[in-house]
Amino acid sequence: MNIALWTLQVLVGALFIFGGSAKLAMPLDELLAQMPIALPGLLMQFISVAEVVGGLGLILPGLVRIRVGLTALAAAALTIIMVGAVVVCSLSGDVLAPLFPLVTGLLTATIAYGRWQLRPLGRPARRRQQAVVLAA
Repeated sequence: MNIALWTLQVLVGALFIFGGSAKLAMPLDELLAQMPIALPGLLMQFISVAEVVGGLGLILPGLVRIRVGLTALAAAALTIIMVGAVVVCSLSGDVLAPLFPLVTGLLTATIAYGRWQLRPLGRPARRRQQAVVLAA
């Protein structure tokens, strides 16, 4: 489980780091022209920064073993961002547009649940109790 969660964290974290960075590097007029509905420029910049910070939050706490609880929090915050992205993409009228943010949101929700409940970082995995068979 830990390996699966780490794989998801790195892949989804890289997606958000590079995606948010690309949006920050883009001129604001060009970025707003790509949006299906009109959103304020400052909101788009805030979302881009939040994506980069959230992507870093999926990877860095577990990597450096400092404040490992932030990984689940970052995944939950990115899930909220993806819910908003699904809503915005749904308003465009295109049926396939919300599919990518929906899948990404499901992945971030999986990471959040996994790191909060299934296999939190910083705790050792539960060891199976081995039955001792006594030879008679």
